[in-house]
Amino acid sequence: MIAFKHVSKIYPNGIHGLHNINLHIGEGEFVVIVGLSGAGKSTFLQSINRLHEISEGEIFINNKSITKAKGNELYRIRRDIGMIFQNFNLVHRSTVMRNVLSGRVGYHSTLRMILGLFPKKDKQLAMEALRRVNIPEKASMRADQLSGGQQQRVSIARALAQEPKLILADEPVASLDPMMTGQVMDDLLRINQELNMTMVVNLHDIEIARKYANRIIGLKAGKVVFDGKADEATDEAFAEIYGKTDKTSERMGMEQYERIENTANG
Repeated sequence: MIAFKHVSKIYPNGIHGLHNINLHIGEGEFVVIVGLSGAGKSTFLQSINRLHEISEGEIFINNKSITKAKGNELYRIRRDIGMIFQNFNLVHRSTVMRNVLSGRVGYHSTLRMILGLFPKKDKQLAMEALRRVNIPEKASMRADQLSGGQQQRVSIARALAQEPKLILADEPVASLDPMMTGQVMDDLLRINQELNMTMVVNLHDIEIARKYANRIIGLKAGKVVFDGKADEATDEAFAEIYGKTDKTSERMGMEQYERIENTANG
C-alpha cells in the first residue's frame, strides 16, 4: 500500500525532518505514528500525499511513485488518499452535507462544483459517510453549529465520501475532550475494520496508540526508533521514543486514557 524507500527530508536550515526512512505499510493496517513534537510525525504523514516534498528517496502508493508523479497522474494518486486534520478544515458557514460533498471534488469539473451540481450518487455517498460516523441527522446543519467532536466526524465523513484507498489523520483528537477522543478514535477503528481501510494516524498519547493501533511506529529526530505491534510497545520502547527522563508525557497519556475508559464505562 505505502512504501518509503530511503526517504529523507532536509529543511533549508539543515535540520533533518526525516532521515533515511525505509518501511512498508500494508493494506488494512491501522498504524499510529508517535513521538515528541518535532520528531517528524507530521512531515512523515504529509509526505505520503506530497503536502511535504521530500529531499531524497521515493514514496510509492500502490506501487506508483507519488514522488515522481506529475499532472493528472499525481491528481489521481492523491484522489485515493483521504486526509483528516487536527483543525477539521471545514467551511463553517456551509452545511454539513455540503462539507462532506466537497470530498467529491476530485471526480467532477471545477464549474460543476462551483455551481453545486452534485449528482444523486454523490449525495447518497455523503449520507452513507455521515451514517458511518453516526451523525446523519446533522446533514442540514451549518458546520459551525456543531461541537468540536462532531466537526471532526464531519471531516472523517468528507474523507470517506472521497472513496479513498487509505486515510491519513494528523493529530485528529488533539483538540478534543476525552469523551469525544474515544468516540472519534472508535469511528476510525470501525472504518478500518469494516472497510479494510488503511489508516495512518499521528498521535501524541501513547496509551491511545496502544489501545487502537495494530502497529506503532516511533519517530525521534526524524528517525524510526520503533516499529512493531502494539503489544510490543513496552514502556522501555516508549522510553527510547520519548527519552528516558521524560515521564511526564507518559503519565499524562495514562491519565487521559483512564478518563476515556471511565467515561465509556459510565
